[in-house]
Amino acid sequence: MSAINAFLPCISALLTEASDDLSAASESPRLDAELLLAFVLQVPRSYLFSHPEKQPGKEAFAIFRDLVSRRGSGEPVAYITGRREFWSLDLVVNRHTLIPRPDTETLVANALDLIADDREPSILDLGTGSGAIALALAHERPDATVTATDTSAEAIALARYNGQRLAIGNIRFVRGNWFGAVPGQQFDLIVSNPPYVAANDPHLERADIRFEPIDALAAGSDGLDSIRHIVNAAPAFLRPGGWLAIEHGDRQGASVTRLLTGAGFEAVATVADLGGRDRVGCGRAIRADT
Repeated sequence: MSAINAFLPCISALLTEASDDLSAASESPRLDAELLLAFVLQVPRSYLFSHPEKQPGKEAFAIFRDLVSRRGSGEPVAYITGRREFWSLDLVVNRHTLIPRPDTETLVANALDLIADDREPSILDLGTGSGAIALALAHERPDATVTATDTSAEAIALARYNGQRLAIGNIRFVRGNWFGAVPGQQFDLIVSNPPYVAANDPHLERADIRFEPIDALAAGSDGLDSIRHIVNAAPAFLRPGGWLAIEHGDRQGASVTRLLTGAGFEAVATVADLGGRDRVGCGRAIRADT
């Protein structure tokens, strides 16, 4: 062991120290520390558990301490590492898009249930961001044709790059504002995770949230502006019997149900996430035989 390395902490000690440093800034300080150290060492997290006595080199130690400092200032781990797992897909993320969250997997699961009996369904994902939802659906349903849209050129470029990295071919990416990207087209399923936070919501000032693009988070005084637009416009872009599934805030279930019912959707329902909170509103366009 070199004289320099003799004074460097081992993996176990590094993680304990970093977890303590992050305890005030993160709800999951230990996990954050593990993800950052695994990223610096370019190893799976399991390596940290099986080699707790190993000492990272001087350069790795310095980089890790810098990343811990950035996380301590509120910067999300996903933006620091440039990666986020969603629906078991390894996605590249950046500050031009929201960080995909586990709650949104509820939308994917619900969407898959809605089209379980459809053959070769056509799917539209509005506001695709990093491409998480669209890519998950295209991956699970290789027989589907998926269209992913976003008004941001940077988001479309990132989503397309993720599709290429993951070799998912049954998807196309189109830049445009909501349905303006697909004029005159109709689909069997429309999904979206639009902005749904009220513009004055204090959560927008949270250390981690403030790093994400505000226009992908906030939507008017009650947070429902984007959802209203999508719900009201969607019937013209759905085939008879097609479905709309839309993510919303955990206190917006009743409001979204009213919007869907008012727009003429049938079989309207609210789906809870794994935490038991209202998360997805869905409804079916009126079928031709009714």
